[in-house]
Amino acid sequence: MTPLVVAVVLAAAVAHASWNAIAHGIRDQLVAFTLIGAADTVCGLAIAASAPMPDAACWPYLLASVALHFGYQLLLMRSFQLGDFGQVYPIARGTAPLVVTVLALVFLGERPGAWQTAGVAAASAGLVGVALWGIRDAGGRPRAAALLAAVATGLAIAAYTVVDGAGVRASGTALGYTGWLIALMGPAIPVIGLALQGRELLVRARPFVWLGLLGGAVSTAAYGMVLWAQTRAPLAPVAALRESSVIVGAMLGTWLFKERFGGPRIAAATLLAAGIAMMLLGG
Repeated sequence: MTPLVVAVVLAAAVAHASWNAIAHGIRDQLVAFTLIGAADTVCGLAIAASAPMPDAACWPYLLASVALHFGYQLLLMRSFQLGDFGQVYPIARGTAPLVVTVLALVFLGERPGAWQTAGVAAASAGLVGVALWGIRDAGGRPRAAALLAAVATGLAIAAYTVVDGAGVRASGTALGYTGWLIALMGPAIPVIGLALQGRELLVRARPFVWLGLLGGAVSTAAYGMVLWAQTRAPLAPVAALRESSVIVGAMLGTWLFKERFGGPRIAAATLLAAGIAMMLLGG
């Protein structure tokens, strides 16, 4: 984890939280992800056209990742429909690092050291702590549906992180892999949305066109930076450091959506920061 890789992953974390906030802010989630998918498609095609063609060895991973990203988008849409941004976003992001560590160990042979292992565990615990404070319905009970949707989203994130980590390394070109991945996954929700709702969807999307397209462009940049970092460092610390986006997400939830941050989340965020420090020292 060189300083450049750390800086790129942190920039990706800010960009990721930002496009998720844009998506959540458009209350009609089908409209939001249709516009984001359209922008993703254009960006992906532009990148693919200007980058080297990925090696043939990466295509099974790339196609598997397209399917996983589609499932992830559907689960993320559902999470945003069911819960507050400041809760469901951290849960989704916080589930991934430990799962990525286990999958990277089993399938890619990456063995984190003791400090890295402890750091990933502490960072994940902090993320979950940030998330779990405040997820209650009017009767004080946990919102089970929102929790389940967010955890499922996190599992999808973990799955595509490992697949893309292997795929981008086999591709020979992080930029080419990024372009084709985004170009292939981008059209899915726009095509389905237009097939189901047609002109009605376009009418509802009109007021949000520029905001949604901005979200798509930012999402492309965010994931491209992560894929590049995965060619320069092990998956587990990259995945854990990327999840610092949860702090940005919590702040955006407070600022944009008037959701409470509070002492418990600050304590959990401190644990997250400590875990990241342990992880980096262990690298």
